[in-house]
Amino acid sequence: MNWELDGLPLHPLIVHFVVVAFPGAALLLLLSAFWPAARRRLGIITPLLALASLIAVPLATSSGESLEEKVDGSALLETHTELGDTLLPWAIAVFVVAAALWAWQHYVVTPDAQRPHPTLKATTRRGATIVLSVLVVVASVGAIVTTVRIGDSGAKAVWSDSSEG
Repeated sequence: MNWELDGLPLHPLIVHFVVVAFPGAALLLLLSAFWPAARRRLGIITPLLALASLIAVPLATSSGESLEEKVDGSALLETHTELGDTLLPWAIAVFVVAAALWAWQHYVVTPDAQRPHPTLKATTRRGATIVLSVLVVVASVGAIVTTVRIGDSGAKAVWSDSSEG
């Protein structure tokens, strides 16, 4: 695929979407996990934003690989490329956990009259809530830290004197 628009690489455009949407999804996920009112209000928005991010991450990676073939290589660029390959597992994790948290809220915590409340013991509910909360923290923090590290390495690769790397 040609990752250019009017002769300009699409990688920066796609990356800027990822840099905003993906940490945003992770932050909304954290907010939803620990603030029930936010979880109810956000509803399906958090998993949808996580899904959009999940779709955008491989596009950013592919467009970056295309751009890498057209520019002079450096150690900084190599570092950025290697780090970039670590984001997809976090994007998958954030999406899966966001979907699970939404489903938990939608089908277990606040079912309506047409979806009778499943009979869960209080300890089971508490245990599942704790597990979900831990998964939310791990996925969200990992996603944000990894995104920042990749972005920082990309900025260094673009804006540093190439003789440094």
